[in-house]
Amino acid sequence: MTGFLLRRIAGALFVLFALSIVVYAIFYVAPGDVARIACGPRCSTAQVDQVREQLRLGDPVYVQYWHFLQGIVAGRDYSTGTALAHCDAPCLGFSYQTDQQVTQLILAKLPVTASLVFGAFVLWIVIGVGTGVLSVWRRGRLSERVLTWLTLTGTATPVFVIGLLLIIVFCSTLAWLPFPQYVPFTEDPEQWMWNLLLPWFALALLESAKYARLTRSSMLETLADDHVRTFRAFGVSEGAILRRHALRGAVAPVIALSALDFGTMFGGAVLTESLFGIPGLARELVEAVKVVDLPVVVGLVMVIGFFVVLANTVADVLYAVADRRVVLA
Repeated sequence: MTGFLLRRIAGALFVLFALSIVVYAIFYVAPGDVARIACGPRCSTAQVDQVREQLRLGDPVYVQYWHFLQGIVAGRDYSTGTALAHCDAPCLGFSYQTDQQVTQLILAKLPVTASLVFGAFVLWIVIGVGTGVLSVWRRGRLSERVLTWLTLTGTATPVFVIGLLLIIVFCSTLAWLPFPQYVPFTEDPEQWMWNLLLPWFALALLESAKYARLTRSSMLETLADDHVRTFRAFGVSEGAILRRHALRGAVAPVIALSALDFGTMFGGAVLTESLFGIPGLARELVEAVKVVDLPVVVGLVMVIGFFVVLANTVADVLYAVADRRVVLA
């Protein structure tokens, strides 16, 4: 297991290193004149040249990338024309629009998105896996057809439609919940939960449909195996077979899919954050793209990529715990 963990950690670090190269090349090498983008369209040629010198854009590309990587690992100094501004590690630069450190900006938005993603993640696992198990247990009956229809409907329904319906029903018609306004957990845990309840369910209902279908198909595949027929022949109850064997066979694909969804959701919940007015990472990424704030865009893409890699690494470890044959492979 120790060797397996070391291989996975080394692989994750290599992927993050490769990601940094690709992201830097796409956003800093490909766009053209980064100094013009950073300075703005109204800058004179002299001002653009001054920005180019401050950002050290006259250096070779590999030297610029080395400074970028050095900033992430150890921090770096930025010239402001008359003085040096130090950026502590992990340094992702300064925003072109606000002159704020990108790392500080991300750290301010990260708890908001983490609150949304963690809560929705728990709900979509519970609802999705529970619905899949229930549909297998009730297979061949009317309830199974109803659950199958609901999961297909959930898969085909956009998240903004689900969110609007939840707002209309629970905020306007029934008036059971206030319109969501993000409240930090440290200020008021109860209001934090009530204000995130609708965004959690809007995101979870969409994602849980996939997990219900995946759980159902995986369990049905396991139930068709020869060893399950042997258990039935020896008089093992159907409930015990579902709990001990069929559900266990569905764990591995659910772990793999949940890792990918959990990581990408840090940057993929754009519609949910925009609909409910949640000031998270995805919404900040959209705003940074609009104004071509390259350091913020690059920083957010790197952070989202980090969570994707981290989630998949954790999934590999959980997969190995669930099936020790993975460690030996």
